[in-house]
Amino acid sequence: MNRTKKIKNILKKNLLEFEIKVIDDSFSHKGHYNFNGKNESHVIIELKNNSISNLNRLELHKKINSLLLGEFEIGLHSLQIKII
Repeated sequence: MNRTKKIKNILKKNLLEFEIKVIDDSFSHKGHYNFNGKNESHVIIELKNNSISNLNRLELHKKINSLLLGEFEIGLHSLQIKII
């Protein structure tokens, strides 16, 4: 399974109240420090809250980073989180 699918599965399992979109943005970093733009190392996550509950954005960011710690350990380099 590729990294974007794996990340989406992890987030869907743990963030039930959100619509989740995971985008591989690695290609836009091609050439930075000889990076080839492959390996799904730069990811954008877009979350849409489907509930009416109050959202603590900082806690959500912390939770996502905690959930994806294993991915950072095996090559995830950059994570951008957009909450809409």
